[in-house]
Amino acid sequence: MKKIITLIAFALISSLGFAQSGPKIEFLAKDNTIDYGKVSKSNDNGIRIFEFKNTGDAPLIITEVLSTCGCTVPTKPNEPIMPGKTGKIEVKYNMAPGPIRKTITVESNAVNYESGRVALKIKGEVIP
Repeated sequence: MKKIITLIAFALISSLGFAQSGPKIEFLAKDNTIDYGKVSKSNDNGIRIFEFKNTGDAPLIITEVLSTCGCTVPTKPNEPIMPGKTGKIEVKYNMAPGPIRKTITVESNAVNYESGRVALKIKGEVIP
């Protein structure tokens, strides 16, 4: 009986370690991807918005938003996002003709992604 109680106590304590508390970031875009589709530079400014929500229980701080090249310019929120609130990351693509396949890396204090890093993607095609 003593072994069973010890085993149950150990299981309960172990499960508490998996219950992450802290800020959590959840992006609204499916697969963290925005598809521009086929767009024309003359009809599109190249700006898209990634919306996210802090589903955790602590303020979410976006520390850095990095792009894979200079043709994509992301803008991060400057203030912490409180639990239950939403935020936006704006991405401006330069609309160079051809396929769009870019990755934006978001660095934060989110506990639901390894090291708080989330990869966002944009895809599509700019037609002349």
